[in-house]
Amino acid sequence: MKSLPFDVRSFELKNGLPVLVVPMPHVHRAHVGFFVRIGSRYETRKSNGLSHFLEHMIYRGTDSLPSAHSVNFAFEELGGSLSAETLVDASVFSVSLPKVGLKRVSPLFAEVLSRPRFFDIEVEKKIVCEEILEDRDDEGREIDADNLSRQLIYGNHPLGFTITGDTKDVESFDEAALRAHHESHYTARNGVLLLSGAIDESSIEELAAPFAALREGKRLTPQSPEHHQKKPRTLFVENASSQTELRISLRAFGESDPRRPALEMLMRVFDDGMSTRLYRRISDERGLCYEVSAGYDGYEDDGIVDIRASVQHTRTDEVVKAAIDALREIADEGPTDRELEKARDRFVWDHEFALDAPEDLGARLAFDRLLGRQLASVDWRERFLAVTRDDVRDVARLLLARERLNIVAVGLLEPEQERAIETFANHL
Repeated sequence: MKSLPFDVRSFELKNGLPVLVVPMPHVHRAHVGFFVRIGSRYETRKSNGLSHFLEHMIYRGTDSLPSAHSVNFAFEELGGSLSAETLVDASVFSVSLPKVGLKRVSPLFAEVLSRPRFFDIEVEKKIVCEEILEDRDDEGREIDADNLSRQLIYGNHPLGFTITGDTKDVESFDEAALRAHHESHYTARNGVLLLSGAIDESSIEELAAPFAALREGKRLTPQSPEHHQKKPRTLFVENASSQTELRISLRAFGESDPRRPALEMLMRVFDDGMSTRLYRRISDERGLCYEVSAGYDGYEDDGIVDIRASVQHTRTDEVVKAAIDALREIADEGPTDRELEKARDRFVWDHEFALDAPEDLGARLAFDRLLGRQLASVDWRERFLAVTRDDVRDVARLLLARERLNIVAVGLLEPEQERAIETFANHL
C-alpha cells in the first residue's frame, strides 16, 4: 500500500542538483523550495552564525533586483510569499504562489539563490544582532534554555553552537566570508530542489532549468558527536523573570535510526494533545504549570527528546519529578492498547492532512532526500503502524538511562531546589 495517492518524481540536472517533484493536482497553490546542507553544525567557533547571516543576506538582492525591497516586490506581485529558515544542519528557502506565476518566479528564485550580491551588509547586521539579543539578558548572558541545553549536551561540538552565533562574530562577517560560505555550501551536490503542489508536469524541466546555474560542488558531510556522558548533568542559570524556563533533555538517536518509528509513537503517547500522559500528569492532575510540552529534535546522526515547561520558580523541582515519572510509567508498563491505537490514528491523519499542504508534504520528502533518511518514503505507513507496545516501552527505557539525562533551569531557584533536582536526577 503506497503512502501517497500520487507519484513522486525525481531526477537530476546536469550540475547534479536533485529535483524532487510532488504533483498535487487537487490543490490551488504551487511551491518551490531549495533545501541546502548548511547550518551551525558545519561551522567553527569563529564562523558560528555565518550560515544564519548568509540566509538573511540571500534575499538582499541581485544584479537585476538590487535591493531587499525589489526582491520581495518581484515575488509578491506574482502572488508569492518568500520565506527562509536556518536550522542546525540545513537551510530552507521557499516561495508559495498561484500556479500562473510559476514560470516567471522560477528564474527569479534561481537568480536570488545562485547570484546574491550581498548588498547592505551593515544594515542586515543590525537586524541579526537584534535577533541574537532576544536570547540574552541585560548583561549579555545566554538565557535561552534550548541553546543552553545543547551547550550542556554537546559542549564544543558544533551541535552545541547556537544557530545565530554571537554579536561580535556577526559584526566581523564581511562580503568575502559570505561569498566563500556561499560558494562552498550553495551547490548542486549539497542541495535539493523541490517543486510541489499545483505543478504542470509538462513544464517541470522548464521550471527546474534555471537552477542549473548553481555550481556543482560536493556533498558535505558533518562530523558526528562523541558522547562521554556517564551521569546526569544539570545547569542552573539565574534570571529575574516571572517563571523558570525548564528543559529536561534526553539524548536519543538520529532520524535514520531503525528505532525512529517507535520513538514517534512514544512521543505521541507522551505528548500529542491534552489527553496524553505528560499534560494529564503535570496539568490536569496536579496543576503544576500551564505550558508543558515534549518534542523530538532530530539530526541525521543524533537526536534529543526535550520536555519543556514554563513554571513558577518554587515548583520547578516538582515538575522535573512529575515529568520524568510520567515517562517512567511508559518505560515500566508500556502504553495501553487504546493509547497506542490513538497514536497510530493521529499519525495517519496528520500525514493525510499534509496532502492538502504542498509546503508541508514537499518539505518532508525533500528533507528525507537531503539528509539521506527514508521516513517519508512510500512504506512509511507500514513501518510506523507496525510499532508494538513493547517497542514503545523499550525506547522509553532507553531514554531514561542516567547517562542520557540533562536538565537546564533558567530562573530564580533556591539552593535547596537545585539540590533536590540534582538528587532526584542522580537516583534515577
